[in-house]
Amino acid sequence: MSLRTASCPALLVAAPASGQGKTTVTAGLARLLARRGKRVRVFKCGPDFLDPHWLALASGQPVDNLDLWLNGERDVAARLHQAASDSDVILIEGVMGLFDGEPSAADLAMRWRIPVLAVMDASAMVGTAGALAYGLRHYRPGLPWAGVLANRVASEGHAALVEAAVEAAPDGASAMGWLGALPWHEAFALPERHLGLSMAGELPDAQARLDAVAEALAHTPLGAQDEAAWLRWSVAFPPVAEADEPTPSLLRGRTVAVAHDAAFAFIYPANLQTLRDLGAEVVWFSPLANEPLPACDAVWLPGGYPELHTAALAAATRTRDGLAAHAAAGRPVWAECGGMLALCKSIILTDGARIPLWGLLPGEVVMHSRLAALGPQAWQTPHGELRGHTFHYSTLQTAMAPVAHTTPARVHGRAEAVYRHGSIQASYFHAWFASSPRATAALFGAEVAA
Repeated sequence: MSLRTASCPALLVAAPASGQGKTTVTAGLARLLARRGKRVRVFKCGPDFLDPHWLALASGQPVDNLDLWLNGERDVAARLHQAASDSDVILIEGVMGLFDGEPSAADLAMRWRIPVLAVMDASAMVGTAGALAYGLRHYRPGLPWAGVLANRVASEGHAALVEAAVEAAPDGASAMGWLGALPWHEAFALPERHLGLSMAGELPDAQARLDAVAEALAHTPLGAQDEAAWLRWSVAFPPVAEADEPTPSLLRGRTVAVAHDAAFAFIYPANLQTLRDLGAEVVWFSPLANEPLPACDAVWLPGGYPELHTAALAAATRTRDGLAAHAAAGRPVWAECGGMLALCKSIILTDGARIPLWGLLPGEVVMHSRLAALGPQAWQTPHGELRGHTFHYSTLQTAMAPVAHTTPARVHGRAEAVYRHGSIQASYFHAWFASSPRATAALFGAEVAA
């Protein structure tokens, strides 16, 4: 880590609410800048696995999450400083609306003085766009500001009317910074399903969609500006002091096998880095391809979409048998959300069909059409507090008694059960490993002093 302050143009792409087009604009802008030869580093606010797939495809770089509660301020500061040291531009996609959540995207912008680019779905408004833009800019005094981009406008005439409304600020107010408009176009659409956006790797035309957005952005004031204009959004990110206690090599000499395919894709890059920092060797296997479990000391079954691949998983007997032998030998398995789902005896889909699964955990999963749980969670383990989140559309029916429960970080949150069945530990809880390397090492079988 450099001991010098690193400066770099940076934007936080935010919106009045979810569904306004933040991911489309952030990914399209990243693609446009990358095609121009710029080193673009993109981050995603909050706990999210799906948007980063698109942002990584657009930028050609891994995408980390930034959340003042989940990561902690020091971790966020270190990631931003490193990115500013290595990059020409930093883009950060917000979460929900600009001021939604505790902490919010606005909190992140305020803490590091990162200018906010407000994206608004203008498809069903004209004059009100001006009120929304004005409110976003002035709701919190001192919010750093870049400007406004209208999304999904119907025509050039519509865009001109929205621009006039946005720039018609009350007397004495500063200019709102009109940065252009994007039309609605089917080629720009990023498909969705029940947990959010479809994964970029599933769509053969994913890159073409990003290129289409990039081409459209190139003709806006935002995309057409030169390097000197970008420099007005430069942010200074100071260095971060070394941690008082370096990450211990508690997993040195151990191999952790990680399931990774379309059914098991909810993996924070930072989690993999934490495993490697702990000294582990990470190896991959694909249950959807019925690959054998690699030689390993521990297994991580991350979340994903196993409910969309039940027939293939039920037929993955070689993978299942390898996991069964691994668990029978007393070697640890950590299964998160979809990973836990796949280990259960069966699943009942929303159409009522009951599909057998791997049967390594006693219980049946029931899929629902509505969200069952959402929000940040903390697990007080004997080796430290693991932070993370929960987000699922299913419930588990099981006779297993929980060995622990997480604690919701928000007043109206619901705790998640943590189960142990032999050497398998499982929960709907998605862990952010860097929040407690010691607790993480214990999950994967290291001897850790309490």
